[in-house]
Amino acid sequence: MHESAAEPEVLLRLDSIGRTFLMGDVAVEVLKGITLEVPRGQFLAVVGPSGSGKTTILNLIGGLDSPTTGRLYYGTRDLTTATPSELTRYRRNEIGFVFQFYNLVPNLTARENILVATEISADPLDVDETIELVGLTDRAHHFPSQLSGGEQQRVAIARAVAKNPEILLCDEPTGALDFATGKKVLRLLVDLNSKLGKTVIVITHNSALAQVADRVTYLRSGGISEDHMNQKPIPPEEVTW
Repeated sequence: MHESAAEPEVLLRLDSIGRTFLMGDVAVEVLKGITLEVPRGQFLAVVGPSGSGKTTILNLIGGLDSPTTGRLYYGTRDLTTATPSELTRYRRNEIGFVFQFYNLVPNLTARENILVATEISADPLDVDETIELVGLTDRAHHFPSQLSGGEQQRVAIARAVAKNPEILLCDEPTGALDFATGKKVLRLLVDLNSKLGKTVIVITHNSALAQVADRVTYLRSGGISEDHMNQKPIPPEEVTW
C-alpha cells in the first residue's frame, strides 16, 4: 500500500533461507542465505534474470517447496516446520496465485472459474463483486476461448482475489500479454493493493514493472544484490518496456 499512517506488521519473514537441489550427484545451490521481511500491505517486486532464484522464492513463499536451510515465517507461524496438511491450508487460505499462463478451466465460464476458487476458501469474497472489481461483469458468462488474453488474465486475478487471501503472489503476470494489456493488468494489481490492502508480490525478469512497486528486491546468482524502497512509484500507465 503506497501510504500508511503506522508501521505495518511484518507478514512474511525469510531468515537466512537457502535452497539446494540435487542434479544427479551434484548439489546446486539456488538460494544462498536470503533474508527478507515483507510488511503487510506492501507491493513488492522481486526482479532478476533467469537462474537468479526467483521461481524458487515464489515456490517457498507459496508453500509449494521447503528451504534446505533457514526459516520462513508467515506472521508468527514457522512454515518450515509445517505439516503437508498445514501447508495446504496455508496455500488455500492465505495465498492467491497468479501465473503467466492463466490456467483457466476451458469448459467453465469466467464466473464459474472464479466460483470454484471460492468453494475451497474459508472466507471468500462475493463472486459477482469480484468480477465487477476486475471489470468483467459483461464477460462473466463467456468461456475462456471467448476472452482475450488480457481478459483471461483478469479472470485469473479475480480467481486469486476471490479466495480473499492475504498475499497475491504473481509470477510474470504480464509475460504473455502485449504492452498495452500488460499495463492494464498492472493497474489492476496496484488497485487491489491500494484499495483492498492485499500484499502483492510480483516475481519478474522485467525491471520496468518494478517502477510501480513500493519496494524492489533484485536477485542475482541466488542472493539479494539490491533491496530498496521506491520513493515515488509511478502509475502503471506511465510504465514503458
